[in-house]
Amino acid sequence: MSDGVTLSVIENGVNENAPFTIALIPGWCMPAWLWQPQIDALGTCYPVIAFDPRGQGESDVPDHGYHFERRAADLHEILRPYENVLLVGWSLGALEALEYTRRFGEDKLAGMVLVDSSVGELPVPPPGGGFLEELRKDRNRVLDGFVREMYARPRPESEIAKLLKDVKRMSLDNSIALLSSGIPREHWKECAHAFKKPLLYVVTRQFAEQAANLKKNRPATQIDVFAEAGHALFVDEPGRFNALILDFAASIR
Repeated sequence: MSDGVTLSVIENGVNENAPFTIALIPGWCMPAWLWQPQIDALGTCYPVIAFDPRGQGESDVPDHGYHFERRAADLHEILRPYENVLLVGWSLGALEALEYTRRFGEDKLAGMVLVDSSVGELPVPPPGGGFLEELRKDRNRVLDGFVREMYARPRPESEIAKLLKDVKRMSLDNSIALLSSGIPREHWKECAHAFKKPLLYVVTRQFAEQAANLKKNRPATQIDVFAEAGHALFVDEPGRFNALILDFAASIR
């Protein structure tokens, strides 16, 4: 990166005739390898990249840059070699995708997929229940619960252990900084409404009403609700999610 930080990127799929590259952004503290079912399946049709944001996965863990401005700049630099991109962001990664479009425009994008993240529509999500305070008190306990609760179906303990090791790579303070931007939620609504390219909003039940309101307020938006999946819906239901992305991609070719 322009500030000397090295980021890790997983690449798969080579198709010189593909209309675009699919780029996958993970969520808060999460590694890119969580996208492996998508990297494998989508890579049969399109070039796919999944990158580890700073402090995550296999990327460097610097002591700076844990704010939306720098993370959007990181994404801008990662995407620089690509001509046309279908950008897929999950959770915090969805907000980073929106911030990227606000700061750097959408000319490089073919479309965007926002996965299970609040985008500023009503209703306002319930309070976090002191998540950050509990994180400071007992990080290990809170992260263990957080990781397990991402799924509607139990995952292998070996996978949980690997994921927990990865989510603890960055410091506690920097992980909290990622969640403490102070940006009003209306900002994300404005970003989503301003986006002119095809947009797909894929959510679980917690954001179903927001999805309906985004569709109402931005009629061109496509929405899909995974009512029986957990927050990591693309892990709980990879076949359905992959088919949805491929259908969306085909619709914007």
